[in-house]
Amino acid sequence: MTNLAMALAAYTGDSMDNIMQFFGKCFVRFFSNLGYDCTIKATGRYFCDFLQSVDNIHMQMRFTYPKMKSPSMYTTHVDPQGVVLVYRSTRQGFTHYLMGQLFQIAKDLYNIELDIKVLESSNSVPGSRSVMVKFRINFDNQQYIAKNNRMNTPLGRELPPISCTFFLRLFPFGVIMNKDMRILGVGDKLLQAWGGTTSILNSHVSEIFKLRRPKGIPFTWGNVMYLHSVIFELELIRANDYFMIDSNNVPSTSSGLDRRGSQGARSILLKGQMRYIEDIKAIIFLCSPLINSLDELLNMGLYLNDLNPHGMSKELVLAGWQHCGRLEMMFERAEQRSTELENSYVLLDRWKNKSDELLYSMIPQTVADRLRAGASSLSTCESFESITVLFCELCDFDYSTIEGAMDIVLSMNAVFSCFDTLMDQFNVYKVETVGSVYMAASGAPDRNENHAQNVADVSLQLIEHVRSLKLPSGLDIRIRIGIHSGPAVAGVVGIKVPRYCFFGDTVNTASRMQTSSLPGKVHISSSTKALLPKGRYHTESRGVVKIKGKGNMETYWLESMANNETKEEI
Repeated sequence: MTNLAMALAAYTGDSMDNIMQFFGKCFVRFFSNLGYDCTIKATGRYFCDFLQSVDNIHMQMRFTYPKMKSPSMYTTHVDPQGVVLVYRSTRQGFTHYLMGQLFQIAKDLYNIELDIKVLESSNSVPGSRSVMVKFRINFDNQQYIAKNNRMNTPLGRELPPISCTFFLRLFPFGVIMNKDMRILGVGDKLLQAWGGTTSILNSHVSEIFKLRRPKGIPFTWGNVMYLHSVIFELELIRANDYFMIDSNNVPSTSSGLDRRGSQGARSILLKGQMRYIEDIKAIIFLCSPLINSLDELLNMGLYLNDLNPHGMSKELVLAGWQHCGRLEMMFERAEQRSTELENSYVLLDRWKNKSDELLYSMIPQTVADRLRAGASSLSTCESFESITVLFCELCDFDYSTIEGAMDIVLSMNAVFSCFDTLMDQFNVYKVETVGSVYMAASGAPDRNENHAQNVADVSLQLIEHVRSLKLPSGLDIRIRIGIHSGPAVAGVVGIKVPRYCFFGDTVNTASRMQTSSLPGKVHISSSTKALLPKGRYHTESRGVVKIKGKGNMETYWLESMANNETKEEI
């Protein structure tokens, strides 16, 4: 949306803030057509009632739209001229979008005009993407203040004081906490559900409970006071999860066993409202557990007579009504598993790519794809009328001069890694390495009319790169290369460690060309010379050379690419 607003602002010449504010107004008109304006109207008679209930609306709508990332809004100051509203969100750039929504809601649903000013804007947590904006919203709020004043008018007679013990008897799952967020008292049923010990008293509330709603805020006294009108959800941390330790650092024998002798496996969700009690300078959490059915009740180690004596908690459990909070928690866990599954798929793709790279280093990709499709290894065997084979041997590589076997491995790995990089650039397939000999071919399995040219180009590059290559052993080496072109047969050989191999007289002749070559030279046969493009290379005739197993053959030196100084042009 911000990108759309930026593009529209550039096109119209208007500011992006005005565009985002316009989008906010349009969104209010849109959801009003869908009937969501009735939800806003039902929050209260006054606009201030709506502002104090926004988080509650978001909580209910998150069940309908579970992937919605809702912001948090609460009022910190209310007076006859307006309110101070704090807005927190994990999305940046939506401040003026919210302002547009507030303008339109106030106008359409409450028939009032607003004046909104941004008092403060910053990251809620340094280094995070979350934003915190404090607004001053000016409007006629006198009727709301008058209503509150009437409700706060003292009664004509004083009511007798009641003890906290009696109060917690009415709310057996209630919690009383002081300004330091230490637990001063809890209801009997909550104490039994936790583990039946009084060690819960004077504990920090975050050690016993996990704040689930509202989301994204620290569980502090100030936030609880600001959000006193918002519904809270706390998850009870069981005593066996808390893992109590006695003064001798020995695990306590008191465990969170339910009355059936087993540990309650299900967590207990408590939903209710935070109320500040002026007389004791403390906050009491008036709540009841969220329970879907009788089975879930028993799994928590609770019974019907444990629930609040007032309200409809017992009736809801008997009717099997589904509570939004419990289902939402189940959804969040399923969503978390889905995220973990997505991450596993990403890792699977990553490892699949690595396995493909390993497979393609052993077998050409086209052949490997045929084998994956179900073709037999025998079907990969083909005869090729003309290919070019290269053999390259490391010279001056005296193993006795290199200290240690690791230097040998590092030196050969550096040379052959350089060769592998060049093969991919010239469409030449690396067949194998045997000792200090490197074999490559072009024209198979992917037929290519320029196979001789590809091998000639890469051979000259091999000579050039080896000259500048710095080996870990510090030794300067040279290579000798032999090349021959002709027919051959190729296919996948082996089951446990399959390899794509070449067979035929062409392979043997190319090997003989390499053994009869000289260090720093590229030795080619007359059949390879005949396939090279004319005028592209400099060659020098070596004359007739006796090749082992082949007799006398006319061969050539491949010197370099063609330039102005020519020896012999093909």
